[in-house]
Amino acid sequence: MVIRSSRRVGWLRFSVMLCLTGMCLASASAANWLTPGPVSLKSIGPMTFTPDGTLLIGDPSAATVYAMQIEKSAGDAAASDFADLTAAITKQLSAGSAISLGELAVHPESKSTFVTAMVDGKVQLLRISGDNISEVNLDKINHASKQLASPPADKEFSRRGRKYNLRNQSITDLAFFDGKLIVSGLAAGDSPSQVLEMPVPFAENSIATGVEIFHAAHGRDETATIRTFLPMKIDGQPTLLAGFTCTPLVRFDLGKLDGSQRVRGTTVAELGNRNTPLDMVVYEKDGATFILMSNSARGMMKISTTGIQDREGLTDRVSGGGTAGQAFETVDALAGIVQMDQLDGGHAVVLQETDNGLALKTIELP
Repeated sequence: MVIRSSRRVGWLRFSVMLCLTGMCLASASAANWLTPGPVSLKSIGPMTFTPDGTLLIGDPSAATVYAMQIEKSAGDAAASDFADLTAAITKQLSAGSAISLGELAVHPESKSTFVTAMVDGKVQLLRISGDNISEVNLDKINHASKQLASPPADKEFSRRGRKYNLRNQSITDLAFFDGKLIVSGLAAGDSPSQVLEMPVPFAENSIATGVEIFHAAHGRDETATIRTFLPMKIDGQPTLLAGFTCTPLVRFDLGKLDGSQRVRGTTVAELGNRNTPLDMVVYEKDGATFILMSNSARGMMKISTTGIQDREGLTDRVSGGGTAGQAFETVDALAGIVQMDQLDGGHAVVLQETDNGLALKTIELP
C-alpha cells in the first residue's frame, strides 16, 4: 500500500484516502502561528496545501517558503472548465496580454483551484471557483515565512550559449508529509542538490541533506537537481520518489535524509532522455497503486508501484534514449498536461496544453 502526502505540483491531499488508510497528517492550526501582513512574491514556484487548508508556496528567487491562511470560500474544481485559461484571466481581471501561468493546487476543503501567474510582470495568486476567477489579496494576509539557509547566489552566468541563474532552482518542489514540509532544490557549496526537511510551524531546526544518484542515461553518478517528487509510505517505510531530467526515477529512504551525510538514491527506472518530469500524483485504481507523471517531451506516464520498494537500482548505462527498470505505460490521451493536482480518489484537476491554449479541466485518473 502506498500513501501519498499532501502536496503540489504537484500530489495526494484528499481525506478519503487518509481515512481508508487510517493515517492522520498533523498540522498546526493556522490561526496559532500566522500573522497578518503583506506577501510580495518575486517568482513562481511550487505550492501545496496542508490538510487544514494552509497554503505552502515556494519563491525560488527569494529563496523563501511562505505559509498562508486561505479563506475557505465554497468552490467546485470539477465545475471549472476553461478551454483557454490565459484568455479567461485576461478577460475577468482586465489584465494585459503578458500572462504566464505557473503552479496549480486544489484546496482540500473548499475544492477551489488556485494557480499562480505572472500577470504584467507581477506574481499573483488566483482563486478559481466554478467559472469565476479572482485575485487573492496578498497585501494583508495571515502568513509566515522561512528563508533557506544557503541558497545559490542570485547571479546570472552563461554556459554553451545559454544564460542561467541557479537561484531560480533553489526551490524546485515541495510537499507536506507527516506534519513536516519537504523541499527539494539547489544549495550553494560542493553538494548542490539537496532535500530540506522543515517543521511546520516554521522553526530553526531545518535539516538539509545533499543527494546524489546514478544517472543511467549518462552512465555516471551525479548530484543532479530533483525536478519533482512524491513522499509516501511503501509497506510502512517513509520513502521519497524523485524525478530528474533525462529521466531517472530515484527512490530515497526518508529516514536517511537526516543531514548527517550525502545520500545516494536508488535509481529504480530510466524513463528516457531529452525530457524533464513536470509533475506527479499517486492514486489507487482496481486495487493497485500507480504514479502519474507528466513530462516535457515524453507525454504522460502511468507507472506501476508494484515491487518498487524492493527493486534493486540500475547500475548499467541505458543509452540511445532507451528505458529500463520499473514498468510504465504512456497515456496518449493525457499528453500536454503540465500541472496537476488530486481532486478526489478518482479525479485530478490539470493544466493541459491544447491547440486553443492552456486549458484548465478535470480528468478521470486512468
